[in-house]
Amino acid sequence: MFTNPEQNILHLGLSDGMRVADFGAGTGFYSKAASARVGYSGKVYAIEVQKDLVKKLESDIKHWGLSNIECIWGDIERLNGTKISDHSMDAVIISNVLFQAEDKLGVVGEALRVLKKGGKLLLIEWMESFGGMGPTKEHVISPTYARELFEKRGFKFEENITTSAHHYGIIFKYESR
Repeated sequence: MFTNPEQNILHLGLSDGMRVADFGAGTGFYSKAASARVGYSGKVYAIEVQKDLVKKLESDIKHWGLSNIECIWGDIERLNGTKISDHSMDAVIISNVLFQAEDKLGVVGEALRVLKKGGKLLLIEWMESFGGMGPTKEHVISPTYARELFEKRGFKFEENITTSAHHYGIIFKYESR
């Protein structure tokens, strides 16, 4: 039912030394997977708006023995809300959070602000609503609508990826500054 972070991030082409922002990091599954790909010389910024999740993730990172993940209490919907420098990230991960955002264009704008020219974005979202898992039916974001949101702001569609029976994945690239 759930997606496989390790498999999904392979489509970002991450390598040693890269910098990645995990928007809405939650419990850190994508941050941990990205951490392994960028190595000790890379950095993952796990951005989360819920303070209790930030504290839990900080504790988990220590338990996992990872030194290349930094937790940030931030707002992915607001310009500069992630507290990350302009044009400093090689990749952004947005997994299962866009449907929750009140300002979806704000999320897209913040991703654009932090990405380097040529940076990639991995979007994972629910395809449907069911029994208390994921979004309610009215909050499901279709792949078509997701593409429109990102392409209107300057992202280029790269590929659809297979994730799970209940999710879809899209890789975007930002090429112009």
